[in-house]
Amino acid sequence: MEERRRIGAYGVLRDEWGRVLLARGAAGCPYPGVWQLPGGVIEHAEHPETAVVREFAEGTGLDVEVTTIRAAVADVAVVRDAGVALHTDRLIFDIEARGGALRPEPAGGSDELGWCTPDDAAGRPLMPFTAELLGIPVSPLPADLPRALPPAPAAAPTADRRQRFAAYGLVTDPAGRVLLTMIADGYPGAGSWHLPGGGTDHGEQPAAGLLRELVEEAGQLGRVVDLLAVDNLHNPAALGPEGRPLDWHGVRVIYRVRVDAPTDAVVTELAGGSTAAAAWFAPEEIDGLPMTDVAVLATGHRSG
Repeated sequence: MEERRRIGAYGVLRDEWGRVLLARGAAGCPYPGVWQLPGGVIEHAEHPETAVVREFAEGTGLDVEVTTIRAAVADVAVVRDAGVALHTDRLIFDIEARGGALRPEPAGGSDELGWCTPDDAAGRPLMPFTAELLGIPVSPLPADLPRALPPAPAAAPTADRRQRFAAYGLVTDPAGRVLLTMIADGYPGAGSWHLPGGGTDHGEQPAAGLLRELVEEAGQLGRVVDLLAVDNLHNPAALGPEGRPLDWHGVRVIYRVRVDAPTDAVVTELAGGSTAAAAWFAPEEIDGLPMTDVAVLATGHRSG
């Protein structure tokens, strides 16, 4: 079965009574009659926060503003007729309305909008990620529900387009030390200190992927504390592995991770060769290290 991936951005918008806005899929969408948080697929090179604002304007008629990142989850839908397993990484933001007039999507993505309490929503067919975010027991979608693949993104005329979802960690121990990993030669950013983490596997939850990478890259067992931020990287002039131009788009979630029983940081063979070293640093040792942009963002320290 062919494995495909995409990344989506969704918003939790509440009214003055605490109800959440949901949208029902129209007849022509992949899940007709199913309710979910408004949102949709992040376009190539688009920042996730920009995507949720755009999707709300298109799908609900509302002008919104992102306040914070709430969750990052993943799910896999199997479209047997097409022989495809579609993995979707979903970023959920808390948002606030700034204007506009509520209405369903003119293009037919949704045919009804509604403000719902958890009790209201529990009586409707819900996308599993929406039920989970509302604290409602997740129920399987009807077996006879039509399942269509979303249209594939248009290919770039002169460069390969790649969109990659990754999870990274600001990893600390009880002494307040920070764990960093060094990028190996032959990889973008070689010689720079980086956050532990990397791309998630097909079917893998973001937090689980990060904890797997933490073992592979540094030999540490950690626990996720909370979700800190979402970072966006677009490099339209990257060079691909075969020397061809590569239009690269990376969407990266950053978690706070705690290692309660730290050991000497050791790179394992499972890291795949992209990590040259791993080490614990006291906070005062970080300033001046050559670091990647995402490591600078998470640690709040200057790169040397």
